[in-house]
Amino acid sequence: MQKPICVVVGIGPGNGSALARRWASEGYRVVLLGRDPARLADWEEKIPGSKGFVCDAADPESVTSAYASVRAELGSVETLLYNAGSGVWGGLDAVDENALLDSLRVDAVGLLLAAKQVVPDMRAAGRGTIAVIGAGAAWRGRASTLAFASAKAAQRSIAQSLARELGPRGIHVFYVVIDGVIDLPRTRARMANKPDEFFLQPDDIALSVWDVAHQPRTAWSFEIDLRPFGESW
Repeated sequence: MQKPICVVVGIGPGNGSALARRWASEGYRVVLLGRDPARLADWEEKIPGSKGFVCDAADPESVTSAYASVRAELGSVETLLYNAGSGVWGGLDAVDENALLDSLRVDAVGLLLAAKQVVPDMRAAGRGTIAVIGAGAAWRGRASTLAFASAKAAQRSIAQSLARELGPRGIHVFYVVIDGVIDLPRTRARMANKPDEFFLQPDDIALSVWDVAHQPRTAWSFEIDLRPFGESW
């Protein structure tokens, strides 16, 4: 029996690899999409049964080519986990139009491009899942998040529009608000004085995403927000 296909867009040491490990452990064939062939090869070795394809999430030609290869080699995509993101930080004097446009291309346009690739087969099957990994910035703009918050808000709006359009067709689209600091080597180095419980654990995030992705159709969520128990919100 052929394994169902799960695509993870944006593979790295945090949420991307944790999501890939979770779906692989549950019997899915996991596809890893990223821009760096060497890094993809490294993650293929770390995640059993995974396969990497080079893809720039914000480039229409690259996206079309990557998904065509996935369909030709593995089959239709049942689950899309959109974890790609671009974080340009700064206020009015630090952020120019190019920084804003770059953020929008990865967070918002990239999601649209990916959805266009996977939804036709999901419609035909009458089922499918699209999970979008977002941020608290989608809810609120702060002084230092002019570009990041704008892009995340646009991403959330696209996800909500997709959810309302595709839900009646049996396709579950939902948005995951990550409201806190993820436990990564770079965040640990930057916040060395913070205790363990300050950080969100990627494997715990992946477990929550898995649970929402497998909700019964009579009780679907569109949005969940995840934060450590001590986070101020």
